[in-house]
Amino acid sequence: MDERKNMVDKKRIVLKIGSSSLTHPETGELNLWKIERLVRIICDLKGEGREVVLVSSGAIAAGRQALGGQKRPVTVSEKQAYAAVGQARLMMVYQKLFSEYNCVAAQVLMTKDTMINDVSRYNAQNTFDELLKLGTVPIVNENDTVSTHEIQFGDNDRLSAIVAALIGADLLILLSDIDGLYSDDPHRNPDASFISLVREITPELMEMGKDSSASDVGTGGMSTKLLAARIATDSGSDMIIANAEDVDIIHQLMAGENRGTLFMAHPNLDFDLMEYMNRDY
Repeated sequence: MDERKNMVDKKRIVLKIGSSSLTHPETGELNLWKIERLVRIICDLKGEGREVVLVSSGAIAAGRQALGGQKRPVTVSEKQAYAAVGQARLMMVYQKLFSEYNCVAAQVLMTKDTMINDVSRYNAQNTFDELLKLGTVPIVNENDTVSTHEIQFGDNDRLSAIVAALIGADLLILLSDIDGLYSDDPHRNPDASFISLVREITPELMEMGKDSSASDVGTGGMSTKLLAARIATDSGSDMIIANAEDVDIIHQLMAGENRGTLFMAHPNLDFDLMEYMNRDY
C-alpha cells in the first residue's frame, strides 16, 4: 500500500498508549515487561533521528496498585487521590527505564485550561519544542490530580490528538486493545469487516464509533478514537489505530507494514484547534 511507504519518513511522532495496554488484565498492576519494551522501542526511534512524544495513561491504575489494589475509584476525590500517588510512581518507572537506554524522560501534565488559555497554550507549545530540541521524551498525561469535569479533556485519545495538532506532529499512533477500525464491534459481531485505510472521516464513519470499552482500567472506546482521528487529520497529521498487545508493532508501522487502520491527513485550511476542544459528533 503506497500510503504506508510514507511512514518511514515521519519525523515527529505522538504515541498514545492506554491504561489497559500498560497493565496486567488479571490484577490491574503495571506490566513492567511491556513498559520496558515500549521504552526500548521509543529510544530506538530516537536513535533513528525521530522525535517522540508519549501520551501515557496509567496514573490512576498505578495509584490503585500502590494503594494495595483497591477497587476502581468512582468519585472525583478518589480518582484525584489515586492519580496523585500513581503519577509519581508511573514517572519513576519511566525515568528509570529511559535512563537505562540513555534517554531522558520529561513529564508534562495538562488540563483543558492549558489549551483554552492563549498564553498557557503558547507556553505549552514552546515547552514541547524546547523539550524535543533538548532530545528528551516528553511523557504527557492529563493532570488527573486537579482535573474536574469542567477542565477535563475526557480521555487520552482526544488529548493525544490535541498534542499532535499543537506540536505539528507528522503521525499520531493510538495503541489500543483492538486491531483497528471495524465496520461494527468485532467483540459482538463476528462478521464485522476490518477497515485498513480511511481517506476521509465521514458522518457515517463517526456513527460507527460506538463506546465499547469493557476495560476495568481504561476510559475510551472507538468513538473517542474517531474523534481523535478527526482532530489529527484535520490538523495535518496521519493517524494509526493499532493493537498494543505486542508493542513491537510500532517498528512494523514505522517500516510501512500494513498493520492497524491508517487515517490519512487532509489538512483543513480552516482548522481551529479551539473549535475541537469541546466538539462532539
